[in-house]
Amino acid sequence: MAGHSKWANIQHRKGRQDEKRGKIWTRIVREITVAARAGGGDLSANPRLRLAVEKAKAANMPADRVKYNIDKATGNQEGVHYEEIRYEGYGIGGAAIMVDTMTDNRVRTVAEMRFAFSKNGGNMGTEGSVAFQFKHVGQFIFAPGTSEDKVMEVALEAGAEDVITDDDGAIEVLTAYADFEAVKNALEAASLKPEVAEVTMRPENTIELTGDDAIKMQKLLDVLEDLDDMQAVYHNANISL
Repeated sequence: MAGHSKWANIQHRKGRQDEKRGKIWTRIVREITVAARAGGGDLSANPRLRLAVEKAKAANMPADRVKYNIDKATGNQEGVHYEEIRYEGYGIGGAAIMVDTMTDNRVRTVAEMRFAFSKNGGNMGTEGSVAFQFKHVGQFIFAPGTSEDKVMEVALEAGAEDVITDDDGAIEVLTAYADFEAVKNALEAASLKPEVAEVTMRPENTIELTGDDAIKMQKLLDVLEDLDDMQAVYHNANISL
């Protein structure tokens, strides 16, 4: 199945993440804390915690810091209580945006979110206003030049729902949330290393933004991603800068 080009957007996002490694660690710690509190500190029995620890490893977080935060979340130590809140809204050209946050101060977070949207050409929506445009999936993306036949054979055999070849040659594998780990393990066993391996909210359809609209949309996304309480930003814009 063919799909639109998204490789440039992925590379841009990875570059932004490399610039903000300190903030990434903070977000991973929050995710570890919430996952461990909700499902316990046993990695084998807590898929969400396993995924958070994988993110920590990918971000080169020291193992002792990971263990400390799991122990802190599941023990009797005093810690900050975080709640998860998803905000929805619209960006440039009506692009759909969802922002997942973890916060210890709901009032502060919603104020910062509303300001970020309104100051940068977007506007906040109500709960459910754009969520229907996204699907909760496991996603793997391989760089252009990867063997499509090999990826397809391994992924589909392991239970993947779809394999999409983008216009620029990047290969995207989609799975149900529950099958993410099984497909991930199968790909690794076949020595297939994706550039992106994550559980995400994937847009069902995308809109194309170019020129000034693309620049404005990217600025809005950058501002949202810089918010302290932000965990993830999802959108349906295909940005050509």
